[in-house]
Amino acid sequence: MTVLIRPEGPMPDDFRPSRRSLAGLGAGAVFTGYAVAALAQDAMPITTDSAGLETGMVRYPSADGFDLPAYVARPEGEDPFPVVIVVSEIFGLHAYIQDVARRLAKAGYAAVAPAFFVRVEDPAPLADMQRIQAIVAAADYEQVMGDIAATLEWASGQLWANTDKVGITGFCWGGKVVWQAAARFTAIDAGVAWYGRLAPTPNATPEQRAAGAPFPVDLADELKGVVIGNYGSADGGIPNDTVAAMQAALEAAGATESGIKLYPGAPHGFHADYRASYRAAEAADGWARLLALFDAKLK
Repeated sequence: MTVLIRPEGPMPDDFRPSRRSLAGLGAGAVFTGYAVAALAQDAMPITTDSAGLETGMVRYPSADGFDLPAYVARPEGEDPFPVVIVVSEIFGLHAYIQDVARRLAKAGYAAVAPAFFVRVEDPAPLADMQRIQAIVAAADYEQVMGDIAATLEWASGQLWANTDKVGITGFCWGGKVVWQAAARFTAIDAGVAWYGRLAPTPNATPEQRAAGAPFPVDLADELKGVVIGNYGSADGGIPNDTVAAMQAALEAAGATESGIKLYPGAPHGFHADYRASYRAAEAADGWARLLALFDAKLK
């Protein structure tokens, strides 16, 4: 029989146990520390306790039959709460992503964070970036969209979930997924993308372009809900001209509520409070933008 993980606020090495859980839902184990490959030596990550929340791991079948693990955090009680899907960075479902889910739960949302990469291996405890990149590359577009579809389907069967109001947010790799999912699923009302790739690099090979498709810049006129982006002008992996191209594509599509804020001097990963790239002011402003959009569209 599987058991729930019931965290009471994360530390860099582990979680403390909590008395609260998502009673009656089976789950599997998950890495409970911060991503080894990215954790800054002097990191002081934000920790969000689970007071007033129901938290834990669950599993549900995905489109390909895989038993998909996910971390769930929601307010206590059975009011149906708006659902927010949380999409991880390349490091998977580790302490930072679980804390983000609890932050959303504190704000009144039922947050579900699937473990997209564990069909191959959990990247969170790994230090080998080449291995991590190979794991991430195996999670192709159709698999990820299938996992999101499964998440929506599972949530629709929970009494505490209002799947008439659905949001999505994601970071880095997950930021790109936000744009893709918002173009694919009519159920998604609002999305917040944090520094996800928007277009192929100029020197990308045809194979790389095909592997990364569809790119957000090509999906602007397919968005079903409002999507905003939080990006940094000093992000070496996402050139400013691709941000400008995405903004132009949104304007051409008439997506007047969607758009990107480019934070001057902010690097990639500026919201990730366990990494050296963390920028507290920009992260707080981006989070305020997220809450404003979700409160307007989901509540």
